[in-house]
Amino acid sequence: MTAAPISWLAALFIRALRATCRLSHHGDAELRGRELRGERFVLAFWHRHLLFMPYAYRGERISVLISSSRDGELIAATVARFGIDASRGSTTRGAVSGLRELLRKGKQGYDLAFTPDGPKGPAGKVQPGILMAAASTGWPIQPVAIAASRAKRLASWDRFLIPAPFSRVCFVYGEALTVPRGAELPPLAEELERRLDACEKEAERLAAGSRG
Repeated sequence: MTAAPISWLAALFIRALRATCRLSHHGDAELRGRELRGERFVLAFWHRHLLFMPYAYRGERISVLISSSRDGELIAATVARFGIDASRGSTTRGAVSGLRELLRKGKQGYDLAFTPDGPKGPAGKVQPGILMAAASTGWPIQPVAIAASRAKRLASWDRFLIPAPFSRVCFVYGEALTVPRGAELPPLAEELERRLDACEKEAERLAAGSRG
């Protein structure tokens, strides 16, 4: 089966699941203001939170870096059904061409999005592509994470998160990170990891408080 019918089913599943869930957004005032003013940014989230991330963004248009693999083809076709553009490449395969394509999209007026530990990990470790994109554009990196009051985690490398039907899903947005041109990237990668992990921890705290 080709990606098109599978992506239709995947998008249908995500929309149906989202319709049963209660979504809440925390710490997003700065991001919502950027979206309203048309100020560009780079959205960052761990690969395990990919399923509901179409609901984190409210701007006009965004392009996400997605692997050039067969799995990436399905993800790209699925997010397209939510009006999200895909730039194909990764931190491991086709990285340079994928980053160039993403930066071209940025010049065309797209916001940018990354799963900085994708497509195959290590989980929770920021690869340099997102930092290079932020340095090149001068745009801030906006970290976001999710958690659900009830959820299933797949036995995948990233422990992919699938919220349970009728759960509460909490989105938490952290402090944006600026990457100066010429800056040393490893310390900034560690800082972005810290901010993403802090977002996830807070989302889990909020989601746990809504159980029962």
